[in-house]
Amino acid sequence: MPRVYLGLGSNIERERYIVAGLDALAVLFGDLALSSVYDSAAIGFSGQPFLNLVVGIDTGLSPGVLSRQLRHIEIEHGRLPNATRFSPRQLDIDILTHGQLNGTVEGVELPRPEILENAFVLCPLAEVAGQEVHPAVGRTYADLWRGYDRSLQQITRVDFQWRGRFVSQA
Repeated sequence: MPRVYLGLGSNIERERYIVAGLDALAVLFGDLALSSVYDSAAIGFSGQPFLNLVVGIDTGLSPGVLSRQLRHIEIEHGRLPNATRFSPRQLDIDILTHGQLNGTVEGVELPRPEILENAFVLCPLAEVAGQEVHPAVGRTYADLWRGYDRSLQQITRVDFQWRGRFVSQA
């Protein structure tokens, strides 16, 4: 089964919906590999700041099937089916990588371009998958994070608990 990395974010009742998203993913996929949780400004629109993290799962689901399941989780937790890309949301779950797949697979662009663009994606991905290699760039996520211009976006690690354990500490 390939290792898949997901990006989770929320800027409406942030803690509540991140916990709900993690609970839903744990029901479907069992053990989750979790990065720290980060606070970051909304990108692409004026809105409340987001909480973001990266979750690693092992799944045999294809990218298309997985994408539909994640969309269902988002909608179950209040996301409007026709929500625009840059808008406030209770829960946003994106497939960042799916094993070493590269290109558009079943309508899912892999690896997700935002990995190289946004600190709130690359930093937590480097935490949980630092030695894994970006399929398109050929560099590890840890190396990509070391080379990232951190003046572009400010992110802050926050205290966060899930199921009685600290996922991250500021």
